[in-house]
Amino acid sequence: MRQSSSEPGASGGTVSGESDSIFGANPVVLPQGGPLYLQLKRWIEDAIHRGAIKAGDALPSERDLALKADVSRVTVRKAVQHLVQEGVLIQRHGSGTFVAPQSQRVEQSLSHLTSFTEDMARRGMSVRSEWLDKGIYVPSPEETVALGLSSGDLVARLGRLRLSNDVPMAIERAALSARILPDPQSVQASLYTQLDKSGFRPVRAIQRIRAANLGEKDAKLLDVPAGSASLNIERISYLASGRVIEFTRSIYRGDTYDFVAELRLGETLRQTGNANE
Repeated sequence: MRQSSSEPGASGGTVSGESDSIFGANPVVLPQGGPLYLQLKRWIEDAIHRGAIKAGDALPSERDLALKADVSRVTVRKAVQHLVQEGVLIQRHGSGTFVAPQSQRVEQSLSHLTSFTEDMARRGMSVRSEWLDKGIYVPSPEETVALGLSSGDLVARLGRLRLSNDVPMAIERAALSARILPDPQSVQASLYTQLDKSGFRPVRAIQRIRAANLGEKDAKLLDVPAGSASLNIERISYLASGRVIEFTRSIYRGDTYDFVAELRLGETLRQTGNANE
């Protein structure tokens, strides 16, 4: 064995006839390169991609994986933990480790200002929201600055869990001046549809995107393990007059969203390049 297997180990998933197929008839040959736990991690990922073990199937036990791959149980545990953090595997207390359902990835353009409802509708995907918050509040200092509020102003907050085809996709927390949205309860499906009716639909926005790991509360809402990757977007939206209308912070699952931006060579650079040719 490559490493000592004398370390104490935890039980893994229950081996079934289905999960036995992960091993096949041939000996386990780990891909070369890097630490053993990363080699085993890549081997498990490949087994999932080639369909040897499918979504919902139990992973073989920690002991069986260690024996078949000729590694220690500590190595198995570390490989599995990384796959759980990435959302490839899920662990159920008392049941074992299973292949997570494969989520459909969605590409969203960063060049167009659309609502989640409109964006999913264009793809023919069903969409619904679960309201987390809908009310009038005293603004936080961050909301006061972002929305340009005056002393005594209130904010309307809308917090929603966004689902497409019943898969949690994003958590969206929007804040607007209560002067713009005095009755947040009136918002049903799309905030932008409601703003369009009152003549306050934004026409442009500035977005900031950063990668983050989900905390326990947000991970539970998105149905992924705590610590999973997410994309956090902070958006400030404007009217044609330049007035700030919306301050939204959204958290997108890293395993379901790809953000796409079209980049063009600047006119000055093109002219300089042509002159140098």
